[in-house]
Amino acid sequence: MAKTYAIAIDGPAGAGKSTIAKRLAKELGYYYVDTGAIYRTVAYFLDLLGVSPKDADGVERYIDELTVQITYDEEGKQHMIMNGMDVTGEIRTQDISQKASLVSAHAVVREVLLDMQRDVAKAHNVIMDGRDIGTVVLPKADVKIFLTATPEVRARRRTDELIAKGQQAEYEVVLKEIIQRDYQDTHREIAPLKMARDSIKLDTSELDIEGVVAAMQKIIGEKIPL
Repeated sequence: MAKTYAIAIDGPAGAGKSTIAKRLAKELGYYYVDTGAIYRTVAYFLDLLGVSPKDADGVERYIDELTVQITYDEEGKQHMIMNGMDVTGEIRTQDISQKASLVSAHAVVREVLLDMQRDVAKAHNVIMDGRDIGTVVLPKADVKIFLTATPEVRARRRTDELIAKGQQAEYEVVLKEIIQRDYQDTHREIAPLKMARDSIKLDTSELDIEGVVAAMQKIIGEKIPL
């Protein structure tokens, strides 16, 4: 079996992980795996059932009724399939984003999804982003990058992104949610957000997309053949 390469990108909400990872995956011909979308799908499923993401008993009771699949269209875009239904668009709301953070704190959820994420990396060259890719999901990834930016910059980017999608968003509200999300992600007992010891930190606060892409290409190119 041919050697496959894995690039792990971790970092807080709004750091630009998905945008940059998609761009790099397309340029490198890698599969892009948005693990945040997987947890959003779980959160959306529980939300439809009226189960609170804080309800450990409820989460454990219903998680076995959920089937999550990742598919890719002809353009390489990742689609999330929940019990046979494509929910790629439905999971992209601030409410589901916040609930996904809470859902991901449950050990039973992470255990169910862990093998699925690793199987994709075994079969393909991947760029995978999330909160614990370099520390838990792919601890032996060939390249680990911790992408970050100040809360204020991340809130502005997220606000602009939501407005561009036609959703209502206020900067102050988004900033408050970003700060709350940071606290949830870094203080959860199971797989908290933290930089892997062998990860390279890249602060994007003063960089545009092209600058971030160039910096990451340099980092990746020093680790694996491009």
